[in-house]
Amino acid sequence: MGNLMGNWRYKEPSTVEECDSTWETDSESDEHQQPGGEEEDSGISESISPAESSRGIEQLDHESSQFVDILEPSTRMKRSFYAAKDLYKYRHSYPNYKEPRHPNEYRNLRFYLNKIPLVPDGIYIEEILTKWRGDYEKLEHNHTYIQWLFPLREQGLNFYAQELTQDEIKEFQSTREAKRRFLLAYTIMLDFFGIKLLDKNGNVARASNWQDRFQHLNESQHNYLRITRILKSLGELGFENFKLPLVRLLLEEALVEGTLPNMRHSALEYFVYTLRQHAQRRALLRFAQRHYHPPENFIWGPPKKKHVPGVSGGCPGTKTGKPEVMDKSAGKARSPKEGRNLNQLEREAEDTDMMKSLDWRMAKGAKLLQEGRGRIDTEEYIETIPL
Repeated sequence: MGNLMGNWRYKEPSTVEECDSTWETDSESDEHQQPGGEEEDSGISESISPAESSRGIEQLDHESSQFVDILEPSTRMKRSFYAAKDLYKYRHSYPNYKEPRHPNEYRNLRFYLNKIPLVPDGIYIEEILTKWRGDYEKLEHNHTYIQWLFPLREQGLNFYAQELTQDEIKEFQSTREAKRRFLLAYTIMLDFFGIKLLDKNGNVARASNWQDRFQHLNESQHNYLRITRILKSLGELGFENFKLPLVRLLLEEALVEGTLPNMRHSALEYFVYTLRQHAQRRALLRFAQRHYHPPENFIWGPPKKKHVPGVSGGCPGTKTGKPEVMDKSAGKARSPKEGRNLNQLEREAEDTDMMKSLDWRMAKGAKLLQEGRGRIDTEEYIETIPL
């Protein structure tokens, strides 16, 4: 068995469809999920492929492609393979990735423990947390801090920043002080975007400065790359449940409120696909599809069913030529098509219930915010969050 596993190689996906498992049936999804509905790692081979050896260059290509996607007109309706492949690897914990052989220095963790400064600027985390909040010029124009505040297991544009490793992730998640500072860093970036964190569940709402900041965010589109990184880092460092409320808010502002129209492509192509749970992605995409204009340009929905020649032929025992499936609960036969429709309705109802619950929590959080009880501006409030 050991030899079999050692010789097994991870196969690189070659199409967008191979990267996207969002619309698989329930039975297919269950085969690839961990408890909690997360996609399972595809496996790690003992030898690294040539494609993986250039992973840093590919990441730069991916980030460049996202920026190009932002600039292209809305009539360009084609999904990015770079985005789909990058997020597939992220959701599957970077299959076939070999961690560096040099001793793990835990530089990201040590930075968050205020023991080393970020490189190349020489700035400590405490200075950022105490002096950078509200300094929008600095947050906008400095391009070296984001890789340190929100580390990933992939190379970013700041090559001085060290990639996370699995061991460091485990250590980070078990270090209360690091997680406390990470949440504070998250609130600083949310404020920069015009958003406020409401509670320990990750619920968010518009901040008091939302009008000016949303206008800036709509025009300063390189920040969409930062949002993608922040969402990924949340998942790596133990805050996976914080993603859904943030992505839902950004989709609502982009598609319903019209405050962030330039963001809608990045939100659908990148932000949604950082979520590891199939059901969450489906719910967000169904929400987006209801509000997307023009509707015929929505390309993130379920793939169209392919017609298989010969399936319409006669079948013994049916009047229509289609095999019947017994519905044990109702005691009557139904066609496979009806069965598929039933499964689809059940999944849509499940997704709708999920989004209604999120809507309720967001509305409750907004009410608390108006009453002055939803504040998370201060370090004292972060202290009350169990980490």
